[in-house]
Amino acid sequence: MTNHVLPPFDEKTAIKKIRLAEDAWNSRDPGKVILAYTENCSWRNRAEFVVGRNEIAQLLKRKWTRELEYRLIKGLWAFTDNRIAVRFAYEFHDDSGQWFRAYGNENWEFDDDGLMRQRIASINEHPINPKERKFLWPLGRRPDDHPGLKELDL
Repeated sequence: MTNHVLPPFDEKTAIKKIRLAEDAWNSRDPGKVILAYTENCSWRNRAEFVVGRNEIAQLLKRKWTRELEYRLIKGLWAFTDNRIAVRFAYEFHDDSGQWFRAYGNENWEFDDDGLMRQRIASINEHPINPKERKFLWPLGRRPDDHPGLKELDL
């Protein structure tokens, strides 16, 4: 995620910021993802509370060690001057081959340089049958022509 999308946000820039975040997360590269956050960014991710890029990177490494073939779609829910509310869904399987779909919401707050200084996430997941999967692009960035959350009725 690059910092060239700066607050205050309008709908277009909020959507761009969200897509940049989605692309970074779909890379599954913690070193790339953490560059979007301030050095002392605070996160609430499920029941984990972490602060700073190092702790965020460690959380992401653990996440992508157990959430295999991870694919994510994010979408705009709302925005204000320096805050964006995001809804998302992602699919992954565990080491036994069981597929899951997770749904959630994130609240993001940015500093003046466009770095996220706070992320609050609420996430729920449930097992799915492989035939129920909807995120079928090759690993990496979601293709531009792949449907988003709204089009997938998520």
